[in-house]
Amino acid sequence: MSAEPENTVPNGEGDARDPSGFLSEIIGAPVTVKLNSGVVYKGELQSVDGYMNIALENCKEVVEGKLRRNYGDAFVRGNNVMYISADAAGS
Repeated sequence: MSAEPENTVPNGEGDARDPSGFLSEIIGAPVTVKLNSGVVYKGELQSVDGYMNIALENCKEVVEGKLRRNYGDAFVRGNNVMYISADAAGS
């Protein structure tokens, strides 16, 4: 039996399931946010809170692979978020 809990990173940097470090690193970066409904938002991540509420700038809404709308700023309620993915710069 291992003395190290299963949910920690081997180098001791914390809980492997805690995304707060990743999210703080990508503030201001381009991201893709997919909702449970399948709708995708692409924009610059401005903030994320503990409930996974997300604020985006220069936001685009994509539905079924097609651009539906351009938003200046958008706020996404956290309980709708399936995932947040960091995009390559300029994509």
